[in-house]
Amino acid sequence: MSFIASRSALRAQLRPSLARTFASTPTAYAQSLKERLSELIPKEIENVKAVRAAHGNKSFGEVTVDQAYGGMRGIKGLIWEGSVLDADEGIRFRGLTIPEVQQKLPTAPGGSEPLPEALFWLLVTGEVPTEEQVKGLSQEWAARAELPKFVEELIDRCPNTLHPMTQFSIAVNALNHDSAFAKAYSNGVHKREYWKTTFDDSMDLIAKLPNIAGRIFRNVFGDGKLPAIDANKDYSANLATLLGYGDNADFVDLMRLYITIHSDHEGGNVSAHTGHLVGSALSDPFLAFAASLNGLAGPLHGLANQEVLRWVQKMRAAVGEEPSDEKVAEYVWSTLKSGQVVPGYGHAVLRKTDPRYTAQREFALKHLPNDPGFKLVGQIYKIVPNILLEAGKAKNPWPNVDAHSGVLLTYYGLHQQDFYTVLFGVSRAFGVVSQLIWDRALGMPLERPKSYSTEAIKKMFEGK
Repeated sequence: MSFIASRSALRAQLRPSLARTFASTPTAYAQSLKERLSELIPKEIENVKAVRAAHGNKSFGEVTVDQAYGGMRGIKGLIWEGSVLDADEGIRFRGLTIPEVQQKLPTAPGGSEPLPEALFWLLVTGEVPTEEQVKGLSQEWAARAELPKFVEELIDRCPNTLHPMTQFSIAVNALNHDSAFAKAYSNGVHKREYWKTTFDDSMDLIAKLPNIAGRIFRNVFGDGKLPAIDANKDYSANLATLLGYGDNADFVDLMRLYITIHSDHEGGNVSAHTGHLVGSALSDPFLAFAASLNGLAGPLHGLANQEVLRWVQKMRAAVGEEPSDEKVAEYVWSTLKSGQVVPGYGHAVLRKTDPRYTAQREFALKHLPNDPGFKLVGQIYKIVPNILLEAGKAKNPWPNVDAHSGVLLTYYGLHQQDFYTVLFGVSRAFGVVSQLIWDRALGMPLERPKSYSTEAIKKMFEGK
């Protein structure tokens, strides 16, 4: 049995209610996410108290000087509830692997990928939602999606030469104007109640991101005209429509997969950690996530996906269509010998092929198996790891999520590479704000690690 067939069979076993479509009218009251969260928070507060009482004085392990100089790689010092990344297994969202997420979370009618609304519910609660709960979340986001007029004007006044990620950050920062948390804090709300307005802001933020992204895309790459959000469509379908691809069902399903797998990757990556750090100062979710976006815009983080595509396209121009393995290997070696890295390969934590890469590859095998770009990406996958091992260039020579996403977007006609990181940003909001809600619910303190100078380190170990 094929992977796709077996996955479909398992989904049928796991979710027999799939026959009820996303568009159907709920027959019973569907509990809202905020209502469910209000039930979970008291229990989790007690759970954290118990964990700290039992294990609070225990050590995660030593920290070396090399780790301090090496980007704090491997230092254990953050709490992140939504996901945990294992070096050999990959990411788990609230304990579920990506294949399990694909099997267990509700999908849209005719779609085969999980709805991001369901993934957000999972990240926030640790529970798989019902289809009625997912539909309710879709409708709530659609109702919250409208942008303030001045934010629309801010985006419209940006020159189309300004990078889309810069425009994205400007717009998200500006949403702080209407922050429910900032208003409640200034009015003296009790800290036990912080989570409620943080939740409201987070819902507003996620809901408004498609309109922001769509407006930037249409202004920079189109005619500036934007369709309206459709309250009867799911989040990804609305995003695809705003970008001009809503009539392509496969692209819509790609957006569902893309947002899901890019949503969260535990708390130590730049965008997640930045959002947590800024949020720990009690900055509202808009300010915290805008900071995340500025980190995501860096070439060593979210910008990497467009760097991968550019490298693949340069290779394709140099080696021609249907190149031999020898030609591909020669091009890879020339990249390394010129002092550059092979983009899309290696990861700070992972020591195996990124499951997010695998999920995208399976999507491509189903929808675009004969695409020349996809074939070249697969050929690179077969060749690059051995070269990197031979060259001694990477502890992990395997592909990460960025090695595949660009070729999928290009296949469906989204060639505007400067926009790719915006899609990553829309996705990463899910993970950042789900944790920020819990930070406020659990009363997490201001983040303030200790730092040392080089001279202080020399004196610390002098004579030892």
